[in-house]
Amino acid sequence: MSDEKNTVLVELYDLAISERPDDRFAKVVSPRSMNEDDLIKIAVSRRTDLNPTTLKASMEIVTDVAMECVLKGDWVRFGLGHFYLDPKGVFFGDNATWDPSIHHLIPKAVATGELRRAAKATKVKIRGMASVGTFINSVTDVTTGEVNTVLTLGGGVNITGSKIKIAGDNEENGLYLVHQVEGGKEIRIPHTSMLINDPSKISFIVPSNIEEGIYKLKVVTRFTKGNTLLKEPRSYTFEYPLMLIKS
Repeated sequence: MSDEKNTVLVELYDLAISERPDDRFAKVVSPRSMNEDDLIKIAVSRRTDLNPTTLKASMEIVTDVAMECVLKGDWVRFGLGHFYLDPKGVFFGDNATWDPSIHHLIPKAVATGELRRAAKATKVKIRGMASVGTFINSVTDVTTGEVNTVLTLGGGVNITGSKIKIAGDNEENGLYLVHQVEGGKEIRIPHTSMLINDPSKISFIVPSNIEEGIYKLKVVTRFTKGNTLLKEPRSYTFEYPLMLIKS
């Protein structure tokens, strides 16, 4: 770990579900999205004796071994977290069997003690209110109760946030699932699948004919406040990847 004191920058947002008009919550400002190649470059810059190709190959091998162990039911410490599988679904009777149509395994992670202690010691600077108008605070999968992690095919989803109402007649307006593997393929949620479309809450049913995978949720809208509409649609993509699974 770097010897420099860790510092994060946060911005404040309206807490739309609160009764107090001055309640706020904070989100960390993320200046960049890091992948394994980025981490390897930083590691090599600090240790010039490391070979990036060998280091990447080693990471891939250990990652495969860690995944194999998790999928065998082991509780695995790897990197910054402890990983394990959590069974979901209701079982009927003492001799119940596993039914893939109603049961599934959710991979979960718990931060290591070192990471939690380092986070506690990290300095925080508040930049003030965020300038972004539209944002998503949470995405709750009704079927599993999971927040910001999974979506269930054919199940309900509750989104909370600010200025997320889909409004305006622009053809781009809508709610989308953006596939994180297949070249960013965008799937629009049909209007008929939306149950609630309010400034601070959207509820919808996930279409059952979408392919399983990792997606991000995107809102495109002209809504800003009251009956006022923006001239051009605003696009906002929720930062957390969501795993689309069968019920």
